[in-house]
Amino acid sequence: MRSGFVSLIGRPNVGKSTLLNRIVGEKVAITSDKPQTTRNLIQGVYTKDDTQIVFIDTPGIHKPVHKLGNKLNYQAYYSANDVDVIALVMDASEEIGRGDMFVIEKLANVTTPVILILNKIDKLNNEEILKKIDEVKDLYSFAEIVPVSASNNDNIDRLINVLSKYLKDNVKYFPDEETTSSPIEFRLTEIVREKILELTDDEVPHSVHCILSDMTEDEKTINVYIDIIVDRDSLKKIIIGKKGIMLKEIGMRARGDMENLLGKQVYLELYVRTLKKWRDKEKYLDELGFNEL
Repeated sequence: MRSGFVSLIGRPNVGKSTLLNRIVGEKVAITSDKPQTTRNLIQGVYTKDDTQIVFIDTPGIHKPVHKLGNKLNYQAYYSANDVDVIALVMDASEEIGRGDMFVIEKLANVTTPVILILNKIDKLNNEEILKKIDEVKDLYSFAEIVPVSASNNDNIDRLINVLSKYLKDNVKYFPDEETTSSPIEFRLTEIVREKILELTDDEVPHSVHCILSDMTEDEKTINVYIDIIVDRDSLKKIIIGKKGIMLKEIGMRARGDMENLLGKQVYLELYVRTLKKWRDKEKYLDELGFNEL
């Protein structure tokens, strides 16, 4: 048995969550085309034959503009302290930017092996892929460089084989059928937040947080009550929408995913409330669980 822990890090919007979902074969982390989708450390578990890899999907590392950004960066840095491998994910289809270099600079004193994953190679031809590898190979002393496409499932098997070489344990941490350590309550709130990301633009998604206020169930039905937290009343109006249309659409989309996840009929009630400037106030960051680390 070979097992261990791998931290997925990188700047926002490089496809870490999509990659995690592809590897474990189930949607354990929400995805979006908007940056900074991931807000918590999410463990995804890959198990096959005699190998088990526990992946930690981290918030995208970025230059923070409020206290929440500092918390998210800390979570990402924290995850690198006690893993077997750090997997730095970069978008192969984009030019190397200041965000990528900012992340690489944070690895300066790291002794853990760092593997570079060049994601989104489906957007490049073979010549462009080789050129990108040549471009990035001297940016850091990477243990290995693996080009992949999470969306197309290209080269994922090779990535698993590469990561497996660096695992140090021989203990099975999770049962074979388990794909995530995230509690069901957290996954339900993330489903709602994903639908808000899908349906809103600009600053709205980054100002939103969702918490489960209650959940009850009987043999056939699960009742789920979720609070949608925003930092100002104008955003509350946007999420509710004219005559509640936006909130109904969020609820309808979320309910379908919840029923697929839970295998039961779901009654979902959403309530939107305002906590002004919650991203910059320790009291609210603590209340919403961002200070747990």
